[in-house]
Amino acid sequence: MNKIRLFLLLVVVGACTGLSAAAQSFALKTNLLYDATATVNAGIEIGLAPRLTLDISGNFNPWTWKDNMKWKHWMVQPELRLWTCDRFAGHFFAFHALAGQFNFGNIPNNIRMLGTEFSVLGNERYQGWAFGAGLGYGYALPIGRHWNLEFEVGAGAIYSIADGFECDVCNRPTATDVRKLRPAITKAAISIVYLF
Repeated sequence: MNKIRLFLLLVVVGACTGLSAAAQSFALKTNLLYDATATVNAGIEIGLAPRLTLDISGNFNPWTWKDNMKWKHWMVQPELRLWTCDRFAGHFFAFHALAGQFNFGNIPNNIRMLGTEFSVLGNERYQGWAFGAGLGYGYALPIGRHWNLEFEVGAGAIYSIADGFECDVCNRPTATDVRKLRPAITKAAISIVYLF
């Protein structure tokens, strides 16, 4: 237990040494991980107090890929961030919510994560709604006077309501109104941030 306390103390002290962007009150950002999947995304972050900010991000992927592969979705994700020192620099802890709509299918894979079997997306399509919440941890690294590189990961739970379809036909239902609550990675971000 003492090692954990010492680690947390070093994290907080290290975060407050030499990093400051407290004079900034507003930021625009894009998540490079979403960009890598051709998902259009943008976020804004507003300073609420010296160590508190509100981040709101959204993303949209309307594309159907080769062989009718679908990863279509839109999502909005508001997040309240508590910074260990000054806002927009160093370590932060976050609470976020999310809501969106999806249409996923015909994605060959063998992925199993957090009790979810994603391989069913290889020959089925699911469309529906998702809602969730989670806790996050992140770090903002100033790389210029108005630029940051930001890293964040979050985990929580997602509740989804979906209909399933056969992918080769894609209009014959295999399941309707399937409701699931499951643990999930609720945020993963490597973002480029411009501060005002």
